[in-house]
Amino acid sequence: MRGTFILFISLLLFNILISNAQQEISISLNEMLEKVESNNHTIKISEQDYKVAKADYNQTNSILLPNISISHSGISTNNPLMAFGSKLNQEILTQADFNPTLLNNPDDIQNFTTKIEVQQPIFNADGIFMRKAAKAKMNAFELQTTRTIDAIKLEVTKGYMQLQIAYKAVEVIEKAKEAALENKKIAQNSFKQGYLQKADILSVDVHVTEVENQLLTAKSNIKNASDYLLFLVGEENEATLKPTTDLIAELNLAIYNQQLSENRADIEAMEKSTEAYTNMYKANKMSYLPSLNAFGSYELYDNKIFNGNANGYLVGAQLSWNVFEGYKRIGKTQKSKAELDKAEITLDQYKNKSQLEFNKAKRQLKDAENSMNLTTLALEQSKEALRIRTNRYKQGLEKTSDLLISETKYLQKQLEYLQTVFNYNFTKAYVNFLTN
Repeated sequence: MRGTFILFISLLLFNILISNAQQEISISLNEMLEKVESNNHTIKISEQDYKVAKADYNQTNSILLPNISISHSGISTNNPLMAFGSKLNQEILTQADFNPTLLNNPDDIQNFTTKIEVQQPIFNADGIFMRKAAKAKMNAFELQTTRTIDAIKLEVTKGYMQLQIAYKAVEVIEKAKEAALENKKIAQNSFKQGYLQKADILSVDVHVTEVENQLLTAKSNIKNASDYLLFLVGEENEATLKPTTDLIAELNLAIYNQQLSENRADIEAMEKSTEAYTNMYKANKMSYLPSLNAFGSYELYDNKIFNGNANGYLVGAQLSWNVFEGYKRIGKTQKSKAELDKAEITLDQYKNKSQLEFNKAKRQLKDAENSMNLTTLALEQSKEALRIRTNRYKQGLEKTSDLLISETKYLQKQLEYLQTVFNYNFTKAYVNFLTN
């Protein structure tokens, strides 16, 4: 009986340990970035868009490669013309078949034809430019996928920083809670000795409750940040992620000298898109030119299925020129020209907007650096003020309300400092994203 009880306790403890191990997973930023590239749904969707564009481009091979078809058909007829022609194709025509009576009233005849047809484009000017347009569109989607990956990685970096700040906030608030509880003990001792009033004790209790509420919110923020990161990497997991590194300021003065590059993937994608519209416009203009195509067929004939005792071939070329289609072709050309002009204007606007965003981001980075420096100074001052008030409070020289104000202010400054560090690091990452 005792052995069974010990085994039950051992299994229970083992399950608890396993459960705790599953609840929290330590992971680095680099590991998250590696996962997101292969698992993120947005990236997968972008990759499928590229595959669709690539498939459209592959379809344009039809303007270079032959179109080959094979068919087998069978007929039974007593139609004078068809019956005579079928015998002629089967090479079984005899002198007796020229009898007018047989020509006018032939017997039923069966004819089976196996036909191989080949159509080979030789010159289609509009098709050539449509192929170029499809290739430019494919390249645009490929570049856009690259930019999508960069954007999702930036979002993962942001989410990881939010997880870092969430853990750090819990750490800060837990220390504030310890300090609040310690001061609560001091207040209770002073109250017992008659140095404090009941209202002071109630104020201390309210302050402790507020800190505990902040702690609960901070712990919820950890789970929220963890769940968002798991969503970004395409994982469904009840575990809570934990960063392997702390949130620290990473100053980099060289970043202020960076410039916006037109080789950025999204800008190049816009340029490729404009190139596609250019080629579509040229294709519509080239549709006024004639097209040249070759064709040929090889045929097998017999009065039995899947046989071919007689054969024949046909080869030729066709030069076709669609001179006028009402106003349809003119309208298509005008439309493609307007779309090209719109694409060029959009590209110019996108470049200007990108430069505007880059200049704004650099200013925000400088503001974030200044804010971080000022918040650091304010944090040190509030820490020293709290230390002095705490010492004086222990000696009965400070009001409870003033101590609580100092505790609250110090906690606020610590959280503000964490936020300014986050703002600086993320803004720096965003500037790198804009210059990438």
